[in-house]
Amino acid sequence: MTTAEETKDMVRRKYAEIAQQDKATNASSCCGAGGCSTEVYNIMSDDYSSLEGYAADADLGLGCGLPTEFAGIKAGDTVLDLGSGAGNDCFVARAATGEDGRVIGVDFTPEMIAKAKTNAAQLGFQNVEFRQGDIEALPLTSNIVDVVVSNCVLNLVPNKRQALSEVLRVLKPGGHFSISDVVLKGELPKNIKNAAELYAGCVSGALQESEYLGIIHDLGFEQVTVQKRKPIIIPDDILSNYLSAEEIAAFKASGTGIFSITVAAAKSDAQCCAPNAEGTAKVKLVTGKDCGCAPDSACC
Repeated sequence: MTTAEETKDMVRRKYAEIAQQDKATNASSCCGAGGCSTEVYNIMSDDYSSLEGYAADADLGLGCGLPTEFAGIKAGDTVLDLGSGAGNDCFVARAATGEDGRVIGVDFTPEMIAKAKTNAAQLGFQNVEFRQGDIEALPLTSNIVDVVVSNCVLNLVPNKRQALSEVLRVLKPGGHFSISDVVLKGELPKNIKNAAELYAGCVSGALQESEYLGIIHDLGFEQVTVQKRKPIIIPDDILSNYLSAEEIAAFKASGTGIFSITVAAAKSDAQCCAPNAEGTAKVKLVTGKDCGCAPDSACC
């Protein structure tokens, strides 16, 4: 069985390779992983080109939604992008938050960080920064972010509960997120689930939608809303790399679904405590009058 660290190493290697590919090569792949379909162009991603702040050189076609379109970013906000890649969502977010705001991108692939920094420098942005780090242990202090966005990244993270717990930690009370991700309804065939390249292409690491939303609720987020849902149809010429004709027919008849969803949720503006990532205890988020606790008390 693949361990969490082995999974991270696999994804890091794959996305380092993607960062070093030219744009034409990325455009001919599905989420940058392997050859794409001859039947359908770009199975996962949505078109960013109409959004203000879009930077074509930073768009590697690796997403599965448009979270920044739904994120409600306001002028002056501090925005965090999880798995920032070459910087595309950061630059769209920067257009919304303006020169008085701040945008932070976190990615754990050094090659992506380098590419994003180059793009930011070429655009002349002084309020967009990129930090190398693990989404399960974000390199940010608590309660400093107004809005978190992420595009087709958390499904690649082994411990999604821990990653979402980190989102809760870094958000200010009253802050919110808009995250696009791939989820499942029903069980994928084993051959697809175990295919490393398809995993890096955003499918096999996905959770059941009910489990994904359940984690968000369990952690204490409020106003949980699915802002957008779209089915992801994998064409036969892709499926045939992993399944026989009989297995493809059975898969299609099974009712199993692969979906891209964009989910929004907020951190309470009076939240003191929330379950930890393991769900075994509660941890302090803020103290003082915001949650009715004595300053510096244990609170939970």
